[in-house]
Amino acid sequence: MDRKAVKLDASWMEVIGDEFDQPYMQNLKQFLREEKRQGKKIYPAGDDIFNALNTTPLNKVKVVILGQDPYHGPGQAHGLCFSVMPGVRFPPSLLNIFKEINSELNLPMPNHGCLQSWAEQGVLLLNATLTVEDGKAGSHQGKGWETFTDAVIKQLADRTEGLVFLLWGSYAQKKGSVIDPKKHYVLKSAHPSPLSAHRGFLGNGHFIKTNEYLQKSGKDVIDWSLPPL
Repeated sequence: MDRKAVKLDASWMEVIGDEFDQPYMQNLKQFLREEKRQGKKIYPAGDDIFNALNTTPLNKVKVVILGQDPYHGPGQAHGLCFSVMPGVRFPPSLLNIFKEINSELNLPMPNHGCLQSWAEQGVLLLNATLTVEDGKAGSHQGKGWETFTDAVIKQLADRTEGLVFLLWGSYAQKKGSVIDPKKHYVLKSAHPSPLSAHRGFLGNGHFIKTNEYLQKSGKDVIDWSLPPL
């Protein structure tokens, strides 16, 4: 990928811009170009691939939630992990996230699943893989994105302190292994997927714990409710 052609927030470009010059990113660029040449539908739309980084600049990050893949259905993914475009039915994991928020904070179930307002408050909603082929979950894993997002997490963990990392499921926990728990507040639980939510995600108290930590640190808490559309 040509860094000059990538629309990325300046705060992030300053610390991870060199990644775009690396061979793995050039290979990823060629892979994506070939996929499109073959007429395959790729999600999210090009302008949304770096939405998480563009909505939450480096110096604004307070909380990090790590996901794995973008949603692979039409109109769902828009570059924020677990989030869907307004008007799209809640995927099961997102529904369980809302159930946990309702249980912890007694907030009403929102009428949409777009988490943009969280991102604007400083919640970095980062997937490990930033693109996917229509209808094929995990289709862009192992193509280079994981190396890029590892670099994002490492820069974030090393250059800042006092962030809250929410690591749901073994994949996120493994990816977050570079985070120093002495520098940051690391919360771990099962994944919100229906396959595992009842094994420790539901009832984990992460949303209350996050805000308690932010408050103790003198930071504004996150409003986990979503403005109605």
